[in-house]
Amino acid sequence: MNSALASRSFAASVDDPFYYLINFRFVLDWVGERYGDLLDTRELDFIACFRALPRASQALLVRMIMRKGTLFRISKLAYSEIGSTRDAAESLIAQSLIDDAPELSLEQLFGLLTKVELVAVFKSDIGSANLRKAELLERLKPAFEDTQCFDAWYLESDDGVYALPLMDLCDRLRLMFFGNLRQNWSEFVLADLGIFRYERVPFTLESRAFQSRDDVDAYLHLHRCRERFEAGEPLEGVLAEVPPAFVDNPWLESRRAKLLFMLGQHCERTAMLETALMLYADCIHPGARSRRLRVLERLEAFDDALKLTSEMERAPESEAESQHIDRVTPRLRRRLDLPKLPRQASATVERIDLLLPRPSAPRSVESVVREHLDDVTGPVHYVENGLINSLFGLLCWEAIFAPLPGAFFHPFHGAPADLLRPDFHTRREESFATCLAQLDSSAYLETIRKNFALKQGLQSPFVHWGILSEPLLEQALTCFPAEHLKLWFKRLLRDIKVNRAGLPDLIQFWPDHEDSLKRYRMIEVKGPGDRLQDNQRRWLAFCAEYEMPVTVCYVKWQEGDMAS
Repeated sequence: MNSALASRSFAASVDDPFYYLINFRFVLDWVGERYGDLLDTRELDFIACFRALPRASQALLVRMIMRKGTLFRISKLAYSEIGSTRDAAESLIAQSLIDDAPELSLEQLFGLLTKVELVAVFKSDIGSANLRKAELLERLKPAFEDTQCFDAWYLESDDGVYALPLMDLCDRLRLMFFGNLRQNWSEFVLADLGIFRYERVPFTLESRAFQSRDDVDAYLHLHRCRERFEAGEPLEGVLAEVPPAFVDNPWLESRRAKLLFMLGQHCERTAMLETALMLYADCIHPGARSRRLRVLERLEAFDDALKLTSEMERAPESEAESQHIDRVTPRLRRRLDLPKLPRQASATVERIDLLLPRPSAPRSVESVVREHLDDVTGPVHYVENGLINSLFGLLCWEAIFAPLPGAFFHPFHGAPADLLRPDFHTRREESFATCLAQLDSSAYLETIRKNFALKQGLQSPFVHWGILSEPLLEQALTCFPAEHLKLWFKRLLRDIKVNRAGLPDLIQFWPDHEDSLKRYRMIEVKGPGDRLQDNQRRWLAFCAEYEMPVTVCYVKWQEGDMAS
């Protein structure tokens, strides 16, 4: 792989009127270099043809690719940096990259013209009837079933229509660059990438998301299945096209599982419970077992449901699943006339109640409590999920940005693409173990401080640069015991998607306190009528279990104060 492409400065300046074109050229260069062996003749020819086009023609084609749809009125393709649209289009027409005389159906024509124009075109067919656009279309359909060119439809217009026949090719290239079809071209080629800075991750052939053309085809097939379902195609037809499990490609299997999970949820909503049960049983997507348990309850298959809870208890996929089991099991045992299980004692979380003056101007309750509790010897910070996640991200930076297959597709990733997959930790288990082992000595302090300085401002899924000042960082490193950091970080790794959230709102430090285990406390703030959420309860229970100083602060406003 050409290291020059991977290491050069990527983003074009938005001061350049052709910055979107420069960025698009980078995409083609990147895909051509990184996936050249997976491209067919048509795709390679397109890249070569595009490079040979005049700049104005390249720019016009990119503008069309970025827009919605595949049909464009010439009058709507006006860009000052391109100049004459028709002149720029000549090379595109000559190379069959666009079609300047596409056959249009009546529906397509309606998508291109305004109602005023349509009334002018079809006046003799509709008379003076004052119809809405949709009603006009329905009235005209029986008489205009054939397709014809724009000029034939609209004789009085000097406008025209260009069609873009290569969107399937562009979608494949877009997939190979982004690693998904969720992001569109404009997200990249129109972005001022200079706003953000990204970690430089080494790219090798082994770290590619797609190792064969079959991988790309399989992804596109799964995407088309989803599109067909979302377009309203009958479920039976979509299910028939869902491929069997990808046993040798965990990344593709996660995509398949996500599709099955979505189809299973649809079946639940439409009371197709047996089909939902079948789909969830064949699905590794997080939460599928909990959904399966709910379906068994709805089917009143209580014996099977209880057996499933036992299976889930032996190897829960997450704390959320364990919490669900704890709630469901007593209900199932009642249904089966089984004796109650003894209740497990839970650790107690400290509670404080505050009666405070209602603020005269709109303010968050967290900021009011922060100000009330703040003290010179015990400063209070509003950090919510930001601080502990940031410390984790700084300590484990190397493991998080390891260049594994399916993790990074291009140089603009702020996070690994597999971050929220269940195997994120296991794929990097050795690297994370090395990072966390630093907490057994003072080595972690140097690593966190070093990465805070060296990685400043780089995009990260964990580090919240906006809240992480150097004074806050130093207070945290002084007051947080290393053993507490290790426990928090291990919990994050058990379920990153869920456990990155739910941490207490405030942190209070006492840097000069003599007892190393009593130099901080975390404070979850609840205003009037506010309740603890499930992920907050789990974090609080976890901290209480390990005797970490955590408090829930319930606030009430003093009577008689004006509402904010």
